[in-house]
Amino acid sequence: MNNILIGQSDFKRIRESHAYYVDKSLFVEDILNCPYQVILITRPRRFGKTINLSLLHYFFEKTDQDHSALFDHLAIKQTHIFNTYFAAYPVIYITFKDIKNLTYEESIAKIARLIQKLLQEHHYLLKWSDLSPIASQLFNDIINKTASIEDYEDSIQILSEELERYHNKQVIILIDEYDTPVHTGYMHNYYEKMTIFMRNLLGAALKDNASLYKGVITGTLRISKESIFTGLNNLGVFTVFEEEFNKCFGFTLDELKQILSDYELLTCYDDIIKWYDGYNLGNQKILNPWSVMNFVSGRNKKFKPYWSNTASIDMIENVITPNNELLRKEINDLIEGKCITKAVYENMVFKDITNSRSDLVWSFLVHS
Repeated sequence: MNNILIGQSDFKRIRESHAYYVDKSLFVEDILNCPYQVILITRPRRFGKTINLSLLHYFFEKTDQDHSALFDHLAIKQTHIFNTYFAAYPVIYITFKDIKNLTYEESIAKIARLIQKLLQEHHYLLKWSDLSPIASQLFNDIINKTASIEDYEDSIQILSEELERYHNKQVIILIDEYDTPVHTGYMHNYYEKMTIFMRNLLGAALKDNASLYKGVITGTLRISKESIFTGLNNLGVFTVFEEEFNKCFGFTLDELKQILSDYELLTCYDDIIKWYDGYNLGNQKILNPWSVMNFVSGRNKKFKPYWSNTASIDMIENVITPNNELLRKEINDLIEGKCITKAVYENMVFKDITNSRSDLVWSFLVHS
């Protein structure tokens, strides 16, 4: 019975510490088999998005370090995929999960530091004699903190072009929690500015980029294509309603049984189902992994809503309109164990929130 690391989302650290890990390694195969060049997967918070992108990072990255031991005893190592694709591509990996600043300027400054860190991870390019003059100037400006907004918007695309030339191999781009800066911008009144920046950054990196082999993006919500992914016609979107990737995030019933068996807690199975099975993703019953692992690792094995305090609910509060008697009645019906039927929207259009469309609350509850 291995130790459980709560809150650790780095695949390498989990594997090297011999912590308990539910094998999601076949996510690699699902990504490779997906016909879309760029894949957007949306899942609720604390469902394993970051650790799965970290898994892809350590699997695909072409590096001097040998990461093969990280995949010992995992399913992906038993497939032909491993010998063909492991450590075969330069990888750009960036997560926006911590961009939660009060002002646009503070958020951009934090994103700038993330991009500086990216360049440090590929520092060998800076010493490369064949580095293009445009890239050399751009990278130096970013490192010296003299770069413009336009420089940062072009940075991932130009980095991918230089990585392809250096490695003679197209690049895999992994972007985690792409929508966090946009959510934050909406809540703190700089939505338009942040949307333009993210549209230009992601558009340059993912649209018509000849150096791109595969792009994978995760987030909580599918923000309207017209807002962020304008013209990105190579984008495949997989929300909580799709069957694709439905077993890759959260725990299936079989995985739950294995976890409880490993920790001699099978007698708790029915109660865990009652508390934490709140999702049906693409016709697959899925349990909340954060809540399950908090329960299993707890000394006193208490049932409680572990998930509820993991992030702000500002966005949901924003769409619950005051003095809405119908909404109040429907929420009370749910509390009493009754069922209601509602349309749920896959795309989030922020102007609709401003218009106080109370029916959007159900979409936010499902997606978030």
